[in-house]
Amino acid sequence: MHSSLIDQLNSALQVRVTDAQLIVSSLPDLPLKLWLIDPSTMQRPFSQEETQRLLDEPPYWCFCWASGLALAQWILQHPEQVAGKRVIDVGAGSGIVALAAKLAGAKSAVACDLDLTALQACRANAELNQLDLSYSEDLFSESEPYDVLFAADVLYDAANLPLLKRFADFAKQIIMADSRQRNFQHALFRKSQTLYGETLPDLAEPAEFRQVSLYQSV
Repeated sequence: MHSSLIDQLNSALQVRVTDAQLIVSSLPDLPLKLWLIDPSTMQRPFSQEETQRLLDEPPYWCFCWASGLALAQWILQHPEQVAGKRVIDVGAGSGIVALAAKLAGAKSAVACDLDLTALQACRANAELNQLDLSYSEDLFSESEPYDVLFAADVLYDAANLPLLKRFADFAKQIIMADSRQRNFQHALFRKSQTLYGETLPDLAEPAEFRQVSLYQSV
């Protein structure tokens, strides 16, 4: 592992929370590990300035969110969904879904995120798990269609909803996981099942946010 990459990520984190740092964290029911924020960092009250910085630029990439965890577990339980296929994980965050796809036998797996620091986190996590990912900061720059497009936690923000019609331009099959939208209705998608997930480190989220809805393109 290149310590300079972790140093860069720690620096990005400490801009928001002064004493925060990343630690290698195991994941439930997954043979993968991630660099996640040390939960002991969150035992103390945050200052008003820290809270505001976290709200302004949330470091999504230093958590493993319930939807991403549940989707990664699902992929490894259903490797036929990705085996030998070209896969892209949109809004990758920590890269957990792309990593699970690669581990399950995807021909290639791309972690796509607008946040360049998130892509650095994906690189660090790929190195940690000795898996080979590719990276993209712009879905719309992708010229060749993928076999499968994964997206976890994109439905919570209404600004993302126009993307759903565009996803089909980039992949034959689209699979989304979301813990905030319980019964999302869209002509292009159907809810196929409910999964269980948890956010790591634990943010003491309400129990309903541990219920993750899986949506697939029709």
